[in-house]
Amino acid sequence: MSITRPLRWGRRYVMVRPDHFRIDYAINPYMDPADQPDARRAMAEWIELVATIERLGGTVEVVPQREDAPDMVYAMNLGLAMVLPEGLAASRGHVVMSHMRFAERRMETLTSQPWFERSGRTTSYVGRDGVGAHLEAGDVFAWGDALVAGYGPRTEEMALKHLATELGVRVRGLRITHPAMYHLDLAFCPLDDRRAMVAPGAFDQASAEALLSLVPEPLVLTDDEALSTFCANSIVIGQTVVLPAGSPARVREQLVAWGFEVVEVEVWQFHKAGGSVRCLTNPVDVTVGRDLPSVPGGQVLLPPV
Repeated sequence: MSITRPLRWGRRYVMVRPDHFRIDYAINPYMDPADQPDARRAMAEWIELVATIERLGGTVEVVPQREDAPDMVYAMNLGLAMVLPEGLAASRGHVVMSHMRFAERRMETLTSQPWFERSGRTTSYVGRDGVGAHLEAGDVFAWGDALVAGYGPRTEEMALKHLATELGVRVRGLRITHPAMYHLDLAFCPLDDRRAMVAPGAFDQASAEALLSLVPEPLVLTDDEALSTFCANSIVIGQTVVLPAGSPARVREQLVAWGFEVVEVEVWQFHKAGGSVRCLTNPVDVTVGRDLPSVPGGQVLLPPV
């Protein structure tokens, strides 16, 4: 069966040039300060990823990296960007800034928030400086009739209520329990209006069942497939899936059978700190009223306890 309706978002991205990418600490199972990325190779991989996005018809805006923020290169977690209905935000959109769980990353907003404002976007917070709900944008995707949001390791359940109310949308919460799939973007990748990559092992049983019931045609990943290559941490531009190099042959073959073009890019240096293609790219073109419906007052839906 061919692609039914391609995603309409995922053509405009914000990225952070890895001028100061390194591993100074360990806040996930992949990070080891004794195993540093090769700076020259990392820059070459990043430049090739940008070139690939632009070749496929996407656009990239670049935020400068703070010297004291080595993880800032994982731009997906700077904030949740949305284009809101007219009158609720600037024409270029609105960004709910992330409030990082770990203090080691909180300085990133000191640079990214004013950058978003200068780019013509409005910004807000659900928490900041260690006070209030934690939110990391790598836990949130627009798909179907809602924002699908993971919570547990990094994002707190309270943040989902803030998002629903502020943005006026429906938020479907999923509890993440796997320590190595600490963000939703390591376990869930929307592909089109019917299909998504799903790693059910990332969630508790109720959340895994809830997510699989939402996706009419899931590409179900084993834990090994999700963790060994970060294949769920991919992006989709129209009918092209940009996968990290070395993704499982089974995954590539299924995507092609569904009618997608598959492009692989090397991002091995960034895997050392726990991120891949999606983590390096933050989509800023998700539009309320087009990509998900507006829900007055917002709504949060959680799986049964």
